[in-house]
Amino acid sequence: MSNDSRIDTLVSFYESLSVENLANFADFYAEDAYFKDPFNEVRGVEPIRRIFTHMFDQVAEPRFVVSERVVQGASAVLVWEFHYRVKFWGQGQAQSICGVSHLKFDAEGKVVWHRDYWDAAEELYSKLPVVGALMRGLKKMVAS
Repeated sequence: MSNDSRIDTLVSFYESLSVENLANFADFYAEDAYFKDPFNEVRGVEPIRRIFTHMFDQVAEPRFVVSERVVQGASAVLVWEFHYRVKFWGQGQAQSICGVSHLKFDAEGKVVWHRDYWDAAEELYSKLPVVGALMRGLKKMVAS
């Protein structure tokens, strides 16, 4: 499978991620794959799958949209938006988080390293009712 078709298939998986297809992580991730984001750092396809399962427990209508991709050799960078509704705020207003995933692949085309980069302070904490007001105040204080 070519790099482009491998990435196309993986992006399609991310963009169609659902509770029903969470078991398919093993089709895309190596058994000992590494994953890190602002809240998690795990090794193994099962712990990675559990992170995404937890996502479905925490938010309603989660959906990834990949807007850009850069592929070089056995690595790729995906620029994405994550859209969701917060379950615990009464299915309130739609929210989104912008981020980037850096991926590395093994010889079989499976993900062996997945690092997500996104600003938890700006993209998440600043949207919380009380913490958000504090974050905006701090941002205003330190802005030039």
